[in-house]
Formats: sequence, structure tokens, C-alpha cells
Amino acid sequence: MPPAAIPQQQGMTVWQKLKMGAAMGAGVGLTMGFIFGGLSILRGGAGPRGVLPTLSQYMLGSAATFSFFLAIGSVIRNDGELPPHLEAARLQLASPVMRTRSEGLANMRLRWAMENAQKPDSR
Repeated sequence: MPPAAIPQQQGMTVWQKLKMGAAMGAGVGLTMGFIFGGLSILRGGAGPRGVLPTLSQYMLGSAATFSFFLAIGSVIRNDGELPPHLEAARLQLASPVMRTRSEGLANMRLRWAMENAQKPDSR
């Protein structure tokens, strides 16, 4: 009996990633702008424009900066969007990374055995 076909999940498009990163960055930026703007107003006063315009300037500047960088970062980020056969080839050609202690120990013992087998017997 043939195995059942596994439905492929569609990944997000670049535009969707960009919008999601920008929205997350805006939320983080607004929060950080509120915190740092509020602290700045408490420490140095609101200035000639008043409290609300000063606080909103901090919040909007911080939101724009965070949005920009998180949008770019979320588009650049790549979480294994390669087809499975290319992902397997990439993992085989990549430098070895120890995933567990037992795998590392087994790999170390195998290398020792290979080195001992290659050494000429000096006795």
C-alpha cells in the first residue's frame, strides 16, 4: 500500500513577511518610545511643545526605526524554505555539528579508531 500523500504547507510570501515584521516592529517601537519618551519627559521636562507632541515624536520615531529593521530582518530570515532533497544535501555538506553528547562521543570514538587504524605499528 503506497504511503498517504502529505499536504504541502504554503509558506508566507515576501510581502506577508514584510508586513508582519513591520507590524511587530511598530508595536515594539511604540512601546519603547513610550517608555523612553516618558522617562525623558520626567527627567528633563516636556520642552516648549508640550508633553503630548514630545512623547508622540519619541514614539513615532522609535516605531519607524523598529518597523524598518524588523521588516527587513523578517524578509531576510530563511527557515528552511528549500525543498527537502536540497535541505538534506545542505545538511550533509555542512560542517558537522554535535547535536547530543552521545553523538559527539560516538563520533570522537570513531575518529580515534580511524586514526589508530591509520598509524603504522611502531613496536
